[in-house]
Amino acid sequence: MKKLMRRTIFLSICISVLLAASTNAVAQQDRERSTKKARAAAEQSAKAARVFNEIMGTRERSIPRDLLDRAEAVAVFPGVIKAGFIVGGRGGRGVISRRVAGGWSAPAFFDLGGGSIGLQIGASSTDFILLFMNENAVDSLLGDKFEIGGEGSAAAGPVGRSASASTDLKLNAQILSYSRSKGAFAGLELKGVVIKPDNEDNLQVYGMNARDILTGADKIALDKMPEGVRVFPLTLARYSKRK
Repeated sequence: MKKLMRRTIFLSICISVLLAASTNAVAQQDRERSTKKARAAAEQSAKAARVFNEIMGTRERSIPRDLLDRAEAVAVFPGVIKAGFIVGGRGGRGVISRRVAGGWSAPAFFDLGGGSIGLQIGASSTDFILLFMNENAVDSLLGDKFEIGGEGSAAAGPVGRSASASTDLKLNAQILSYSRSKGAFAGLELKGVVIKPDNEDNLQVYGMNARDILTGADKIALDKMPEGVRVFPLTLARYSKRK
């Protein structure tokens, strides 16, 4: 009987040790995953901020400030890859910030994709910048996915200080789109491009999905954002900030 009790106690201890080790291993994996996500989020925000800075740094070939001041949200997708032979596709990741009182919201993470068919050989990397000109345009982003040319249309945005922002096209367009490839920056009409929230990253970094980050009543204050992601809203505020 005593031998059986000792064996039972020993087995209980072994099971407890194994469970504790397993729990610690899972917790360690979660911490490592969280650290990697935070680092990747900071890198993504820094890339987007750098692209926007470079584009706005050349006033003669930048986004007109009056248009930027009207925008409700700004998206930057750095280094989107377009590659293929006959059938091609785009793929990239980026961030979107929305206006809030006195500045811009925490950047929500989104994926950009889309297909194209035609004679294509090789690969190219392109930076995409999108201005969402009203609340309806921003709201359209927050479903499972949003297709430009499907649910919404994007007009090629004008470039440079001399570009007038008063034409009907620019006043009526919900989205203005731009691209930079091989150093050349210009407005670009996008079609067949799908934008969808990367809520795995959003939840990991903020504990919130894209909808709550961009439209929730309790916006994340700048000093409450993870330090690494602040660079993007701070960069936008350098060029456009409403009182």
